[in-house]
Amino acid sequence: MRFTRDHEYVNVSGDIATIGISNHAQGQLGDVVYVELPEIGAKFDKGAAAAVVESVKAASDVFSPVSGEVIAVNESVTKETSLINDDAEGRGWLFKLKLSDPKQAEALMDADAYADFLKTLD
Repeated sequence: MRFTRDHEYVNVSGDIATIGISNHAQGQLGDVVYVELPEIGAKFDKGAAAAVVESVKAASDVFSPVSGEVIAVNESVTKETSLINDDAEGRGWLFKLKLSDPKQAEALMDADAYADFLKTLD
């Protein structure tokens, strides 16, 4: 699993990336009340706004950490937004991309680097 400075994660398997927000991000947002997912077939460049997660505190864009085409969305999180709070890095995933450049994910922080990064935010 890889992470961005904006608290998105990418879990890559072959040329498919599963994307969502980190446990840290969901904790900062509080109770998620609304999720707007991208359309299947949409194409995103690395860093483009791809989804929206809204909580009782704020609405936040979710940026695509890698470039690719949306091949699946997690409709479950639109019906049961608590999945993001309960299991952000598991069942609370947001969308899946077919990667256009698999090497982009390698440039992101691994779990240890992300944990070190989080320590700089306190």
